[in-house]
Amino acid sequence: MSPHIIETLNITREPAWLPWAVQYFFLIGISLSAVFMTLPAFLMDKPKYEKIGRLALLTAVSCGLAAVVALLADLHQPARFWHFYAHFTPWSWMSWGSLLLPVFLTLLLVYAWLVYRADLGRLADRTQSVLSPVYRRLALGNRPERWLVRPLAVLVTLAALAIALYTGMEVMVVKARPLWHTPFLPSMYLFTGLVGATGVCLLLNRLIGDADPGVERTLNRFLLIALGLLMLNGALWLASALTGLSDPARRALAAMSGNTEWWTVAAWAGLSAIVPFVIAWLKPQGTGLITGLIAIHSAWMFRWTVFINGQMLPKTGSGLYPYHLPTGAEGLLGILGTFGLWVLIIVLLSVLLPWNGRPGPAEHAARR
Repeated sequence: MSPHIIETLNITREPAWLPWAVQYFFLIGISLSAVFMTLPAFLMDKPKYEKIGRLALLTAVSCGLAAVVALLADLHQPARFWHFYAHFTPWSWMSWGSLLLPVFLTLLLVYAWLVYRADLGRLADRTQSVLSPVYRRLALGNRPERWLVRPLAVLVTLAALAIALYTGMEVMVVKARPLWHTPFLPSMYLFTGLVGATGVCLLLNRLIGDADPGVERTLNRFLLIALGLLMLNGALWLASALTGLSDPARRALAAMSGNTEWWTVAAWAGLSAIVPFVIAWLKPQGTGLITGLIAIHSAWMFRWTVFINGQMLPKTGSGLYPYHLPTGAEGLLGILGTFGLWVLIIVLLSVLLPWNGRPGPAEHAARR
């Protein structure tokens, strides 16, 4: 019997997941994680966490709204969204996500409204501006009824957990991508989301809050926990690859091990977790701006590495698929545009709403 030579030909394909997807998973991960950070204040009713709870709620709402825009942009044609409902597929995590996401955002907005309701009523009574009737209608009366906040906190937490599960499983089930097909991915998304949400709160405390040193110290301590969980999760993934307990992890590590670019990415990712951990450990007060920015970068970088760099690993053969970030709407411009949209939402919410329970810039301007 004569021997046969079988050749496998690889072709370069356009990536299925574009930077818009990175932005969506980054923002929705921060949003759902920020919900958990509101619970000590609004579910457990601990007044000392009130400031952190309000910062986290502002983070959750702003990132959640921006995430929807990034998701619609990733569909290339936003009108496709109705296909998820017209052709529901029970075995598809993406189809379940189309149901879970509107539920989560609706519950989140109702939750935020219940927290801010009493402040809106007081703001309507104290201001004499064109916005006063709007505040009064949004308040729906002067009775705060804060007891409703707790059941909504439970519901939105359950919805956040469902979103965390769907976003992790949606990527993990892709067996053709060894970097994605690992049981450690959903928890890695959750822990990086916690890191990013804490980073945003640290940033907001310095930029639009009152730079409360106690809040900064508490957030940095929470960042220590989130980063510790993140590094532990990464170590377990690496151990599963080195020991061969996870074949996809072993194959992913083998594909990356001989590439200088991947070693650079791995070193940078490690430093992005270790550096803020050390800073937050040694000096939890006065470093919120630095640890916050690095934490946000760490959360975003992880998603970029998983989505974009994960698609650079070939399904067959060796080497890497080339990827060059385009400068247009599907690349750099889209990334900057999404962050710009999030900043705009933050500015509008912080100026027009009493998010911190005190008179805001809009009320001070009306008084003058």
